Amino acid sequence: MTDTKHKQIRGDVEKFSTDSKALAMYTPYGWRGKIGLICPSTNTSIEPEFQMMAPDGVSIHVSRAFQDGPQEPALYKQIASNVEDASRNLGSADIDVVAFGCTSCTYFADGEPILKTMSRLTGAPSVLTATAVLDSMKALGVKRIGLATPRTDFVNKREKEWFAEHGIEVVALRSLQMGESAQERANIGRVPPQVAAKLGSLVNSKDADAIFISCTNLPSLSIIQDLENEVGKPVITSNQATFWQCLRLIGIKTTVQGFGKLLNNH
Repeated sequence: MTDTKHKQIRGDVEKFSTDSKALAMYTPYGWRGKIGLICPSTNTSIEPEFQMMAPDGVSIHVSRAFQDGPQEPALYKQIASNVEDASRNLGSADIDVVAFGCTSCTYFADGEPILKTMSRLTGAPSVLTATAVLDSMKALGVKRIGLATPRTDFVNKREKEWFAEHGIEVVALRSLQMGESAQERANIGRVPPQVAAKLGSLVNSKDADAIFISCTNLPSLSIIQDLENEVGKPVITSNQATFWQCLRLIGIKTTVQGFGKLLNNH
């Protein structure tokens, strides 16, 4: 993806509007790359945080996967199954990468079919939040984490197991115990970022290589840099890692300042 797509309109504006060849060469916003984002229907945090991280020329295009009902494995499988319709809706947007922004879904539903479905229906490479988090930890040389999460123990237990299955040890964990109902899951998006910062401080074990703040609906982007300065180690969040992976797949190597070591240096 190069800047050559971003060209100024020249000549007759009316003629330009009907000139399909000229239009094919011009993209006012996503001229470096267009990110397709699928998120659970109750999520109100990932979209604004993606917008905050987006460098000039990168645009964000969102579709939603419906969720409802109590917190149980079937809920996450429901969300995963609704990714198909959400992907189809993004398929005509000419996106360059597509991300499914739900950390917990991968703990309860097989991620590989989700990736294949997203790519098949959008024609773009695909990203899952949980695997993006793993890749970010590898890039930073992280083997042990302090885990901060808004979720209940039902999810936390599985999250800890999932990380162990992938070679990451959770050495400290603190949680807000939210998410039993759809309304509670929506309310996670109303938690002040300072709460995420406090949770991160509480899991800053001396044995942890990094702090991971889990959940794409927990507002946390704005506190990453200050928390890193406080604890002296990398702070990874679900949305930060997902966006980082999207930039890598598009081929954009621009550093994004102000949101932690991962986006600053990798």
